[in-house]
Amino acid sequence: MRVISFEGHGQSGLGVMADEATFVAVQEIAPELPNTLIEVLQLRDGIDHIRRALRPGAKAYRLEDFTLKPFLQRPNALWALALNFKSHIAETGLTTSLEYPQIFLRTPASFVGHAEPLLCPPPELARAYDYEGELGVVIGKAGRHIPIDHALEHVAGYTCLNEGSVREYQIQNRQFGLGKNFEASGAYGPWLMTADELGDPEYQAVVTRVNGVTRQRAPLSDMLFDVPSVVSYLSQGYLLRPGDMIAMGTPGALRPASGDVEGQDISRQYGPFKTPGLVHMHPGDVVEVEITSLGVLRNTVAADAPATYRIA
Repeated sequence: MRVISFEGHGQSGLGVMADEATFVAVQEIAPELPNTLIEVLQLRDGIDHIRRALRPGAKAYRLEDFTLKPFLQRPNALWALALNFKSHIAETGLTTSLEYPQIFLRTPASFVGHAEPLLCPPPELARAYDYEGELGVVIGKAGRHIPIDHALEHVAGYTCLNEGSVREYQIQNRQFGLGKNFEASGAYGPWLMTADELGDPEYQAVVTRVNGVTRQRAPLSDMLFDVPSVVSYLSQGYLLRPGDMIAMGTPGALRPASGDVEGQDISRQYGPFKTPGLVHMHPGDVVEVEITSLGVLRNTVAADAPATYRIA
């Protein structure tokens, strides 16, 4: 089952994809349910309430007529992993713990939904604005001190995620901080695919394309720490809550093809690690993150407003 959050034509709420182009509004098939995914997940049996409400013949809406929003409106936590793909560790030359995952936090305001614009910082602030294709893991059942062999029981589903990073600001602080939380710098979606439909994510791959050129591709089995071990680790210090999300880290850049002038020219790179095949995101770019068997998250990059004082 693929669950979305939509708005448009005076409507907003949760939907379930009926096929690749249409969806059913949850409020029409189950008006007794809350209107946000987190509230649904907080119910006993959580997302199964939606599954039981699905009926043949329900009114379907065209996806193209609506805007997809981040399906987690205000999660309690958006955890993210650094240096969790062996290929990314190799390309940076950085060292990391082989015993403990390296974790930081992002804010909800730093994410947009599928097909919503990513905001590229003004060039006077930063020029190394980078894509990071990742698997997003959504918690569906609360838990503390979760054993690894029970960890997947707490996962509601998965999503595609672009963990957009502003490198100049990322390296200013030991905790990454602001460089990982610029306004509307990342995205997730297009939907939450329930865990039973995707199966074991280790059998899938993450692919990132910029303007149609594949820039990242790696099997999820290349992760240093897998989903169960990260869920278990986080729960040692924190009560995982329904709607929490974990971004599982990004792979390294693909080596550029012989005719890939942009990917071969490292003089165009402004980040701390000059890597063949890496390109920064710029206004006008179309960036896609695909998790195989799950879907494709697609966003256009737009220029943020100039860096001048303004009152919102």
